[in-house]
Amino acid sequence: MRVIVTRVQPQADRWVAQLSGRFDALALPLIEVQAMPDAHAVQAAGQRWPEYAAVMFVSSHAVHFFFQANAPLLDLLRGSAPAATRAWATGPGTRGALLACGVAAAWVDAPSVEAGQFDSEALWHTVRNQIHAGSRVLIVRGDHADSQAGASPGGDAGVGRDWMAQQLRTAGAQVDFVVAYGRAAPRWQASERTLASQAAFDGSVWIFSSTEAVSNLATLLPQQDWSQARAVATHERIAMAARTLGFGVVLSTRPAVADVVASLESLA
Repeated sequence: MRVIVTRVQPQADRWVAQLSGRFDALALPLIEVQAMPDAHAVQAAGQRWPEYAAVMFVSSHAVHFFFQANAPLLDLLRGSAPAATRAWATGPGTRGALLACGVAAAWVDAPSVEAGQFDSEALWHTVRNQIHAGSRVLIVRGDHADSQAGASPGGDAGVGRDWMAQQLRTAGAQVDFVVAYGRAAPRWQASERTLASQAAFDGSVWIFSSTEAVSNLATLLPQQDWSQARAVATHERIAMAARTLGFGVVLSTRPAVADVVASLESLA
């Protein structure tokens, strides 16, 4: 069974590698990311790190591009990070990116790997006791409705970061944002457009990990009939977006690879 992985690179290739033993998996990213052309705002935010009670990263890309602009900060965070500043991650992928950068695990907070969903709501349940009136929190995000899976109660990080900001402000905290990277729809070649169109009716199964990916697909193929298409979505909000686009069969599952595999096998 052909499986279309729509995640951002390089995550898409990693998922393809994990799925290829069971399926004919291929990458067709529906979102592209890149560093901001001017890194001054990100660097300024990094210089203020000790002033924050916590710095929240909405995705692994937020981690990558933030520390790409603030490499000297990592010297402070490897093993002797200031106890006053926590690094918050919305899920295991973001937590893994922090650890890969060298941030000491003792300073990272994320939902348990046993959590039913990796999102801002689960993160808030983990960290809310850290916040009190007067706390300052920095949220590192993309340049618009950053909708990587698992970053909000609804599966959309644009929604999630706003929801988290609301909880923080209600608790008396001051919330700052910094845009660390840009997101855009891919520019498809004719071969990619043909492949996507065929995958709408040839029995392929699409894997969606963001509502933004679904929206970009609708923009890239505005006249496509999706009534015969099948998909697995890593959050119910994403599943709803795929159904609204017209997908005939849509399953919702947790964003872990094992859970996605189980859903795919149920469609085989």
